[in-house]
Amino acid sequence: MYKLYAYWSRPKPEELEAFEDYYLSSHVPRAAALPELMELTATIAEGLPGMEPASYRIAVMTFADRAALLRCLESTEWAEMRQCSGDIIARFGVALALDLGEEVQCPLG
Repeated sequence: MYKLYAYWSRPKPEELEAFEDYYLSSHVPRAAALPELMELTATIAEGLPGMEPASYRIAVMTFADRAALLRCLESTEWAEMRQCSGDIIARFGVALALDLGEEVQCPLG
């Protein structure tokens, strides 16, 4: 599996509700419509006790492999989602950081 991680910074407290509404009603449906996407999760980070989380929202997009992600990046749906990300950044003054890579299952015990 190949994964893309999107880390969103925390919006201002007074904009949190509007951010959540826009993120869930506009951005997530665009992400869910991406071709080649196998799974999408969106988490609100809490951090460990006594520590602030490094991010506010973390989205994880799962693709079969790197080639599938690269095909997705060429799609109109990706362009629309990317534009929506830019709208979120401009409207709410948040930051977005991205990472991607091959998932490796590690044995337990």
